Amino acid sequence: MDHGKQGKRHAARSGSVNWPGTLLKGRPRHRDDLLFELRTRSPHELWLVIVDASASTRRHQALSDAKGLLAQLFDDAYRQRARLALLTASGAAPRWQVQGLKASTGLRQWLDGLGASGGTPLLAALSEAGQWLAARQKRFPAEQQRWLVVTDGRLKDWPLLPTLECPGLLIDIERGPIRLGRSRMLAAQLQAEYRHIDELLPG
Repeated sequence: MDHGKQGKRHAARSGSVNWPGTLLKGRPRHRDDLLFELRTRSPHELWLVIVDASASTRRHQALSDAKGLLAQLFDDAYRQRARLALLTASGAAPRWQVQGLKASTGLRQWLDGLGASGGTPLLAALSEAGQWLAARQKRFPAEQQRWLVVTDGRLKDWPLLPTLECPGLLIDIERGPIRLGRSRMLAAQLQAEYRHIDELLPG
């Protein structure tokens, strides 16, 4: 048994659920599948979330289910006092909603009003996010950073993708009988973990 103050991450059995880490393993089916945050003083966490809300995400309730997943994530960030950076990709250009602020209950109101429309400026969002992360890492080198991209991957050919210098997860929300399957390729090129949203929703 480890009696040290820090302990190992997997030793925590109660407290706040670490949802980003839990989702990386797939949909939790039992309590043992949940990862918990250790009750120790640790560097602040930043979760960078990029949401593809282009018109194509209206299909087959994709964005609606993604909003449910994001609501859970925002609530957990609020409880853990994590900082959030939130960037939406829809219309003509990406738009920041928050940049490194502590998660607040006001995000739920924004999420409720989020609709799908316009094109898919996801590549521009990834580029902007990469530059923002690089600058923030210089300002807060001890900050623990993670990123999450929610997209259906419906893009045309894309050039080399930016490098996001922290662990990442791409959640594929593409559904329907005909799927392009480009989100998996995006995840591979971004060196991110890949999950389809149907793996993460209650069955």
